Amino acid sequence: MKNDLILRVIAKLLIPFILLFALYVQFHGDFGPGGGFQAGVILAAAVIFYALIYGLADARKVVPEPLVESMMAIGVLIYAGVGVAGLLLGGNYLDYFVLDPNPVRGQHRGIFWVEVGVATTVSGVMLKIFYMFADRGKVDEE
Repeated sequence: MKNDLILRVIAKLLIPFILLFALYVQFHGDFGPGGGFQAGVILAAAVIFYALIYGLADARKVVPEPLVESMMAIGVLIYAGVGVAGLLLGGNYLDYFVLDPNPVRGQHRGIFWVEVGVATTVSGVMLKIFYMFADRGKVDEE
C-alpha cells in the first residue's frame, strides 16, 4: 500500500482527525462515554493506520519502540503518582478530593490525571502488541 497515492493522501487527511477525536474522547470522558482507555486505543489505531499505509519502518520512525515502552511505564507512574499524591496530602490512596482545596475540583483533577495515565499506558501497550505481531514474520526468517 506504500505506493498507492490515494490511500496515502486519504491517510494524511484522516490521521489528524483521528488524533483529534482521541483527544475529544479523552477530555470528554468525564461528561459522557469515553475516557482514557478509549482514547488510548484510538491514538494507537491512528499509528497502526499510519503503519498500514506507509509501512512499519516509517511508523517506527514516527513512534519508535523505546518511546512505546516508555509510554507503558510512564502511564502507570502517572496513575500511581495520583494515588501517592493523595496519600501525601492526607487522604487515602486515590482519594481525589484532597488534591485541591475545593473537593469537587480535586475530584476532577484526580480523575483527569488518572485517565491521562490510562490513555498513555493503553496506547503504549496496543502499539507494543502491534509492533510485536508485525515483526513476527521477520523474526522467523532469521
